[in-house]
Amino acid sequence: MQTEDFAYIVETENSFDEAVVSVLKAVEQKGWSLFQIYDIKERLAAKGFNQKPLKIIEICSGRYANQFLNKNRLISLCMPCKINVLEENGKVKIVGMKPTMISQFFPEVNKKEAEEVEKDVIEIVDNAR
Repeated sequence: MQTEDFAYIVETENSFDEAVVSVLKAVEQKGWSLFQIYDIKERLAAKGFNQKPLKIIEICSGRYANQFLNKNRLISLCMPCKINVLEENGKVKIVGMKPTMISQFFPEVNKKEAEEVEKDVIEIVDNAR
């Protein structure tokens, strides 16, 4: 398995903070809900560890979540969807997990259904670029 199999990654010319704001705007424009934002650098710094900037942004589409949970409630282990903003080698990247991975773990979700969700996630990442 390659990184491209489970992650959609784009570089942005925006600063780290601008990229986070862009993701939040793209999520809102797509009509998805924002659940939580985790500042990993800040949380690890509080424990004495040094990390480059990394924020994990949890998002959800009620329609897709309901559809998948009605098939198998254990799919909740893969929820909510996440889009990460990170700094690596001097570049700011926006990364979304590809929801088509869900169909590999839960056969009751056909790939076409997961592709619909993935299309939205990729659109959000591209619009935040």
